[in-house]
Amino acid sequence: MPANTRELRSRIRSVDSTLHLTKAMELVASSKIRKATLKMHAGREYADAVTETIKVLSGCQECRTSPYMRRNAAAGDAQAALDNVAAQNPAAAQNPAVAPERIRLIVIAGDRGMAGGYNVNVFREVQKYPDAEIYAIGRKACARYGQDIRGTEQYSYAEAAELAKQFCADFRKGEYDRLGILYTKYVSMMTQTAEVRWIFPLTAPEEAAAQQVIFEPDAAEVLSETVPLYVTGILMAAVRESYASEVSARSAAMNSAGRNAQKMMDDLRLAYNRARQGAITQELTEIVAGAGEG
Repeated sequence: MPANTRELRSRIRSVDSTLHLTKAMELVASSKIRKATLKMHAGREYADAVTETIKVLSGCQECRTSPYMRRNAAAGDAQAALDNVAAQNPAAAQNPAVAPERIRLIVIAGDRGMAGGYNVNVFREVQKYPDAEIYAIGRKACARYGQDIRGTEQYSYAEAAELAKQFCADFRKGEYDRLGILYTKYVSMMTQTAEVRWIFPLTAPEEAAAQQVIFEPDAAEVLSETVPLYVTGILMAAVRESYASEVSARSAAMNSAGRNAQKMMDDLRLAYNRARQGAITQELTEIVAGAGEG
């Protein structure tokens, strides 16, 4: 019986250590949530504003020939192939992974683990695009894809602007056909979903609104200057939203782990007290029995 109590004491100490760790991580994550969500909402507002500007510009007739709105020959062939796939197998055509396009994907994952299914959901979504060229942001994604570390918490506007400039130039040169950002959308403290937001090519609205804006020198040139700002804004908004999702997911995961650890502690203490009581009872029984024999 003493051996059993020693084992239970060891397990109690181990679980208690885990409980303290989960509580500390939950407090750290909780302290970052407010600041992260404020930045996320600011990023959303900027992204919405610049997206609306791009919609207005892309609806202009003179912007239809912009390199950001066209598909090069390879992409045209890819679209024809996709149309053929759609004719033969409509279900398969809905899966972007079967599209014969050169896809470039910016994958945003977390900087740390212990955030529930946050990183797992991101990497599971990446698997839908097995032939995509990956550009990683977030320590976990950078480590997974063997790239230089770029964390999400300290990711700067200057870094986003430089990346946007590079990707815009590459698209104009026809080095890829489709650009998307795979990030985690913040729905609530308890719910975050991994999804892809497609950036290029730009598409004209189905019904162009009546032109109420006069662009100088012309809409096409304004579009060309605005697109890098658009990509930068969307990227920064996605990074901030992913980071807010990460800290929220970690806070929820650590809260759940803390509750489980506390329940385990209660069960172990109950088992320890029973074992200790059993050992004391046995000792008393042996003493009484020895006294009776004497």
